Amino acid sequence: MKHCTKCVMPETAETLGFDHAGVCSVCKQVEFKQESIDWAARKRDLDAIADAARNGADYDCIVPFSGGKDSTFTLLYVVETLKLKPLVVRFDHGFMRQTLIENNTRTFRTLGVDVHTFTPNWQVVRKLMFEALRRRGDFCWHCHTGIFAYPMWVAIEKKVPLVIWGEPSSEYSSFYGYDEAEEVDERRFNTIVNLGINAEDMVGMLDNSVNSYKVEARDLRPFTYPPTKDLRALKLRSMCLGSYIPWDVRKQVDLIRDRLGWQGDEVEGVPPQYDYEKIECFMQGVRDYVKFLKRGFGRTTHLTSIDIRNGRMTREEAEDLVKHYDGKRPGSLDIFLRYLGLSEADFMEIVKTHAVEPHSPPDLAWAQSNRMNQKPRDFDQWSTVVGDRNLDR
Repeated sequence: MKHCTKCVMPETAETLGFDHAGVCSVCKQVEFKQESIDWAARKRDLDAIADAARNGADYDCIVPFSGGKDSTFTLLYVVETLKLKPLVVRFDHGFMRQTLIENNTRTFRTLGVDVHTFTPNWQVVRKLMFEALRRRGDFCWHCHTGIFAYPMWVAIEKKVPLVIWGEPSSEYSSFYGYDEAEEVDERRFNTIVNLGINAEDMVGMLDNSVNSYKVEARDLRPFTYPPTKDLRALKLRSMCLGSYIPWDVRKQVDLIRDRLGWQGDEVEGVPPQYDYEKIECFMQGVRDYVKFLKRGFGRTTHLTSIDIRNGRMTREEAEDLVKHYDGKRPGSLDIFLRYLGLSEADFMEIVKTHAVEPHSPPDLAWAQSNRMNQKPRDFDQWSTVVGDRNLDR
């Protein structure tokens, strides 16, 4: 399998291309970001956007918030640097960890912000997880679509015409480049977020015979992008902070640790030096494992590639970490299988159908013999409640 000659990303990564020297498109984008952008001019543009947002309404902007490193930094920057009054909108995907909850409380109280939290119907989520896994090899459809659609509904309801997100996708993929304006709009939602399945289609795909809850179209409204006419009437702007300031994860993590007491955590399949990465979801280990089964790489490949691009790690050091951490079966897979009522053999068969050539997914015997050596310290706190009376008694 072909890999970038600069970082360690493989050809099976979505949207990745290579130049004549074998350097991947994301490395080229980050090089452009570091060498060719007038960040002072972009900061002036950002200040102008912030100035226009201060119009005496209840809120100047909305900040969608997971509590991870990126949304926490974004909220800090919006409050302390841009001096805006945000409404924080938090979509609870169902897998939040205790450290994250404590981080969120500390952040909200320190910064002094209003918070709007939405938790979707768990029985609907279970069905969405299975259908997305079966059809796209990605069980996180409800999380992707909910996180990006629901804050837009709140913006319309509260009449807040500015939504500020964190990093642009150009930092990690090639759907967009740093040389173009990346708006977090419906085009981006349909290109990147919803896996090519809109909520209207998903209603017809779900099997309502699986459990007693019958999913209706209105159940999926939080996962549906709002009508264009409503967004235009509000003149809504949805933008990435990282399009206007140079995004640097390591520096930003240091800042939120210092200013907000933000704490990292252990994450399955992630080296300990990256304790800031994806701490917001206890299903993250399963998500990264599915990626490895489908594409032949996991989160360590992604993280070490970022460090290589920023001159913090050699390619050889990255390859060593990838060898030790990517592809191990996470303990959280047992919880996941319980949620969906799947056997591991059935799970492997489903994921195998989504493998990306030239990667060949391993078989069940290999998977069961390549388990992670230890579980995160809070593993026993992760909920195994399915919501099925026959399982949860």
